[in-house]
Amino acid sequence: MNNFIKRALSGVVFVGVMLAALLLNKYIFGAVMTLSLIVMMKEFLKMTCGRNYWFSQILSILAGATLFVLVYLYRGFGVPGRLVILAFIPVFILMINSLYVKDKSRFDKFSNLYTAILYIAVPWSLLNFAVFGCEGNFDGTLLLSFFVIIWGSDVGAYLFGITLGQKYGKKLFPSISPKKSWIGFWGGLITAAGVAVALHYCGLFRFDLIHCICMSLLLSVAGVYGDLIESQWKRHYDVKDSGTIIPGHGGLLDRFDSALIAIPIGIIYLVVMNVL
Repeated sequence: MNNFIKRALSGVVFVGVMLAALLLNKYIFGAVMTLSLIVMMKEFLKMTCGRNYWFSQILSILAGATLFVLVYLYRGFGVPGRLVILAFIPVFILMINSLYVKDKSRFDKFSNLYTAILYIAVPWSLLNFAVFGCEGNFDGTLLLSFFVIIWGSDVGAYLFGITLGQKYGKKLFPSISPKKSWIGFWGGLITAAGVAVALHYCGLFRFDLIHCICMSLLLSVAGVYGDLIESQWKRHYDVKDSGTIIPGHGGLLDRFDSALIAIPIGIIYLVVMNVL
């Protein structure tokens, strides 16, 4: 199959699944996001740990999935918030299990099992605060707006970068991502602000215009850092993509790397400004 057709079809399927998760109901949202979390953690651990510590990898993924599900049940179904602490049971087992690891020659990789929880599971669990109101009512339009702004910023940065940044712009982080330029960075900011304004007037981004623009700029900047953080991991372990689950696009972690940093920043902004 032609690579372009493969990329287009897989992209359409990916967008369709995301729209279903964010716009249909909370059950589909919970299922899709839980599976996405498991896949991303598996991709990260495969990249950083390989086949080492397979049982500990399962415990790490179990801890991350448990955290997401408990926060999901707390926000969406009124389950007592104190039960979220149960997510630390797999973490404690993981800690104890480290004492019984026989092969200590690659023990430095063991820390990546905890990193996966902090880097992926914790921010991913915060998505629940973007889609559930105080009474558990489900509305995925805010999270959808966040994703559209983040991905719009990525597209803007790419277009500005390939047209102007490669010739005239200084590189943003040449040691980590040689193709990223400052012109692409500013282009991403401009695009993010434009997308936020469009979403505001379409009725999807339901805040005062000034808040929409401020959030879009924060999402764009944080998204760049999210992309660079994953690029650093991939460069260190000499891999091109985190996975192959989306043909022609790479892994889920490649698609959500920006969101892992940007969306928590957006939620923090809403909480601090008391508009969530």
